[in-house]
Amino acid sequence: MRYQVLRKTLPILCVAFLSSTLVMARQTDSETSGKAVKMLNKFKVSGYINMLYQHGQKDATLDVGSSNEDKEKSFDRFGVRRGRLKLTYEEGITSGVFQLDVTEKGIGIKDAYLQFRDPWIGSCALKVGVLDRPFGFESSYSSSQRESPERSKMFRTLLPDDRDLGIMLHLQPAENSALHFLSLQGGLFSGNAINIDTDNYKDLIARLEANKTNPYFSYSGGISYYLGGVYQGSPVVYSMQEKSFVAHIDPENKGKFALREYLGADVQLEFKNPFGRTCLRGEYIFGLQPASISSSKSPDANELPSHDTYLRDFTGAYVMLTQDIGKTPLTAVLKYDVYDPNRHVAGDEVGMKNTNKTDLEQRALGFGLLWAASSRIRLTAYYELNNYEHTSSMPLINDLKQDVFSLRLLCKF
Repeated sequence: MRYQVLRKTLPILCVAFLSSTLVMARQTDSETSGKAVKMLNKFKVSGYINMLYQHGQKDATLDVGSSNEDKEKSFDRFGVRRGRLKLTYEEGITSGVFQLDVTEKGIGIKDAYLQFRDPWIGSCALKVGVLDRPFGFESSYSSSQRESPERSKMFRTLLPDDRDLGIMLHLQPAENSALHFLSLQGGLFSGNAINIDTDNYKDLIARLEANKTNPYFSYSGGISYYLGGVYQGSPVVYSMQEKSFVAHIDPENKGKFALREYLGADVQLEFKNPFGRTCLRGEYIFGLQPASISSSKSPDANELPSHDTYLRDFTGAYVMLTQDIGKTPLTAVLKYDVYDPNRHVAGDEVGMKNTNKTDLEQRALGFGLLWAASSRIRLTAYYELNNYEHTSSMPLINDLKQDVFSLRLLCKF
C-alpha cells in the first residue's frame, strides 16, 4: 500500500521540486541582472575626438606631426590632437574619474582621481590624484568647449600638461546661502605636471572664484595664487640686475629650491543681445619663474634638472571675444595673446648682457569661425599670427615666419 502511494506521489514531488528550482533560478538570475544593471548605472563613459589639420609658415611650430623637414618652405600636418576616453564612477559621496588621451603618438593619462563630497551640503569636496590645477580660468577650461584650438602661450609655458599630481580641497557655501556664488579651491601639488614626483617640495595652489548667472547676463572671475619651488640642479643661479643676468655661484645652491611664484586674475562676461550671445574673457598673470637659459617652461620631466637656474620676472595675458552670428550655428572668435618671459628687458635690450631669444616677448593674434553642426559636432577654422617683439640685436628673429592655420573637427560622445 505504502509502495503504491509512494509510486504515485513521487513523480508529483519531482515535478514540484523541479518547478520550484526553475522559479528560484529565474528569481536569482533576475536579482543578479538587477544588481548588474544597478552597478552599471554607477558608471558613465564619455569622451571626444579632436582631429586637427594645420598649415604653418616655414618657421612655425605645429601641434600635430613632426617639425618642418624643409626650412625653406611652408608645411602642413594632420593628426589626432586629442582623443579622450573618460570613465566616471559615482556611489554616494564617493566618485572616481579616469581619463585617457589616445592619439597616434601613444596613450597617456589625463585624469586619475578620487573625489569625496561632504554629506551635508554637497558642494564641498576633496580630490586626490592627477587633476586640474586650481589656477586661472583657461587652464581648467575643457578642450571640448574652448573656442580657440589651444590654450594661451603663458599657460602652455607655466602650467604644461594642464594637470598635476596632488590633493585639492573645494569649499563652497550651501545653495541657500547668500555666499553660494563664492568658491575656494586650494591644494598641494608635485609641481611636475603629469610626471612622477621627483622631489620633497610641494607647491601650493589656490583660487578664489565668484560666479553669477541669469538668463540674460552672467559674469564670473577669480584671483589665483601659486607658491612653489624648482630644484636647482647646479651651484650656479642667475638673476636679473640692471637688465643683465648675473651669476651667483655657491656650492650650497645645488639641491636647494628656487622660488616659483605666480599671481593671476581673470574675468568672464557673457550676455545675450539682438546679434546673438556675446562672450568676453581675459586673464593676467605675473610672477617669478625659475627655468633654464634656453627655456622658461615649468618642470615637466621624470628626472631632476641638472642645468643652471635662471630666475625671470614674467607677465602674461590674453583677451578673447566670441560672438554668435544671430540665430545661425556660427560663432566668430577673436583672441590676442601675449607672454613676456622677462619683463626687465624689452626690444633692443634683448640679446645683450647674457639675455637671448628665450627672453623675447611672444605675441599671437588669432581669429576664426566656429560651426556647431550639432550639440556634439563642431568645426573650427582659425588663423593665428605669431611673432616675437622686435630687437636689432637678433635680426634673424625679426624675419621668422610663424603663422599657423588650423582646421579642427571635434566630435563628442
